[in-house]
Amino acid sequence: MTSALRPGAEPFAAAGGRTGFLLSHGFTGSPASMTPWARHLAGLGHTVRVPRLPGHGTTWQEMNRTRWDDWYGELDAALTELRGQCDRVVVAGLSMGGCLALRLAEQRTSEVDAVVLVNPAVNVRRLDVKLVPALQWVVPSMPGIGNDIKKPGQDEVGYDRTPLKALASQLRMWKDVRAHLSQVTQPLLMFRSTDDHVVDDSSQAIILDGVSSQVAELVTLHDSFHVATLDHDAELVFTRTDAFVAEHLETAHE
Repeated sequence: MTSALRPGAEPFAAAGGRTGFLLSHGFTGSPASMTPWARHLAGLGHTVRVPRLPGHGTTWQEMNRTRWDDWYGELDAALTELRGQCDRVVVAGLSMGGCLALRLAEQRTSEVDAVVLVNPAVNVRRLDVKLVPALQWVVPSMPGIGNDIKKPGQDEVGYDRTPLKALASQLRMWKDVRAHLSQVTQPLLMFRSTDDHVVDDSSQAIILDGVSSQVAELVTLHDSFHVATLDHDAELVFTRTDAFVAEHLETAHE
């Protein structure tokens, strides 16, 4: 039985021009973390999609019955839909959403025109996470990682527990994506918070050293925690993305 959708976790869609944006939220989060960004893009006249990844926005127990190919499949289908309406598609993701965005860029190279990553996750150093492949068979969950936000009053509508079977699946996806990073050739923009309590800095080096993109820009965020899309630097994320896309995809005069 499917659990009820939590208020604020609804997917977002907006019709617009021939440039499409596909935004992915992170692990145990929800579309709420990306909706302000999506509204900004829609306000500029773009076509925008923010899917709700399966198992998210309901209960962590329900998420524990989903796996990474479920989450990827949702984004993959959304990309197919956008490509039917748009000449160019930018794929962006927060945290695990960044990993999913990278996989789309790897697997569908000619259909992804640019990649934007916000505190992306493809690796962590935490010992307890490294033990998850074994722990998942012993305990169903561990303390959550949601709402790592410096700005008061923000809520990504995430879970307060981390489902371990789902997390173990995410670790397998990380390994898959890391192995194929050289297939990423699109212009890439990465935002990285200096103070992130969820994803350590190992992912940054792995991604930037691994991709084949001729354009790979790093923007440091000094006033945000992990969920930077809802934090003090959100406006910087939005406007720098606008400038990056205008420069590298020539959409300024669309």
